[in-house]
Amino acid sequence: MEYIKAFIVGGAICVFGQILIDKTKLMTARILVLFVVLGAVLHGIGLYEPLVKFAGAGATVPLPGFGYSLAKGAMEEVDKIGLKGAFTGGIKSTAAGITAAIVFAYLAALIFNPKAKD
Repeated sequence: MEYIKAFIVGGAICVFGQILIDKTKLMTARILVLFVVLGAVLHGIGLYEPLVKFAGAGATVPLPGFGYSLAKGAMEEVDKIGLKGAFTGGIKSTAAGITAAIVFAYLAALIFNPKAKD
């Protein structure tokens, strides 16, 4: 049942993003930023945590999950060390994911020899 919940929630997030791409004039980069900010804001007002508990990876893997992780880490560090934690907590909580994205992107660039578009 966990997989079904994750699939439905993650799929719904992706469908929402696709609708934004198809029906608005927003550039995809702006939609990505919107999703990250939306995840952080929803966590800040207490609405994203129940979704994460319900859907697991279906809510944490898509982009709103990254915003959620940034906000959660910042809030936890603020509780531990004060205002300085607002600047360091988000990076600490997402460092593994950011590192993996950079390493795998580099490896893919080495393997597939990307070319600039004409």
